[in-house]
Amino acid sequence: MSDFKLDGLFKPEHITDITAGAVIIIIGWLIARLISGTFVRTMQHRATAHQLLLGRRTIFYVLLILFTLSGLREMGFKLSVLLGAAGVLSVAIGFASQTSASNLISGLFLIGEGPFSIGDFIRVGQTEGEVLSIDLLSVKLRTADNLFVRIPNEQLIKTEVINMTRFPIRRLNLPIGIAYKEDIGKVREVLLEVAKRSPLCLNEPAPYIIVQGFGASSVDLMFYIWTRRENFLMMRDLMQESIKRAFDDAGIEIPFPQVSVHAGAGSSPLPLQIIGSGLTDSTPNNK
Repeated sequence: MSDFKLDGLFKPEHITDITAGAVIIIIGWLIARLISGTFVRTMQHRATAHQLLLGRRTIFYVLLILFTLSGLREMGFKLSVLLGAAGVLSVAIGFASQTSASNLISGLFLIGEGPFSIGDFIRVGQTEGEVLSIDLLSVKLRTADNLFVRIPNEQLIKTEVINMTRFPIRRLNLPIGIAYKEDIGKVREVLLEVAKRSPLCLNEPAPYIIVQGFGASSVDLMFYIWTRRENFLMMRDLMQESIKRAFDDAGIEIPFPQVSVHAGAGSSPLPLQIIGSGLTDSTPNNK
């Protein structure tokens, strides 16, 4: 073992060769950062955040790899031996990491399709968050309560993904229940007036109300109003408060569930009696 030599892989003839190779790699790293940064500054008004991130990383790593190979060659490495070893290692890693390969392929599909971009707010299953980065293996999100979530790309391909900030406006759907005695026409006027007074509500598309059905204790309405996506949460909070105040001013009742038990079509509600507390209902017990 003492006679083993690394001449086939590493042949330093002078210490200056090693120094020159290291200098090439360092200069290459600096040039890669400079050119990738220049690309971002030049294209920041012409490309999306996702395209800028992808372009910056591609330029940086391609240049860094080229300079690194040049530096290793200057040091005395035989690149053919290194590339052959890297090929064998890549095959072995590929068989051992099929999940990573699946995520890599899924990441390429996501990048090509572009269903969302960096800065978008998406929902994946039960997880909602702002997209921080779109990488080849996973997508990173920041949730509304400031948690970091990593989602594998394969899961994004197989699962329904909802992009809640893709378009500039969103519709707010407010379910509202009113008492059966109320005039639906009057309720419509009150709701439309509330929307008209709200600075966050858009006039186009116009708000509208539909009757969804007759519930157990209320007539169920759905109030549709549009707002800009950045105002959605504020709009939902302010509109519900404004509707409650407007209904109170107009004398419109918002009922709560009530249950009445009848023995037949012509009978009055059955009387109740509380046993053991000393208190009884005023209605006589007709046993």
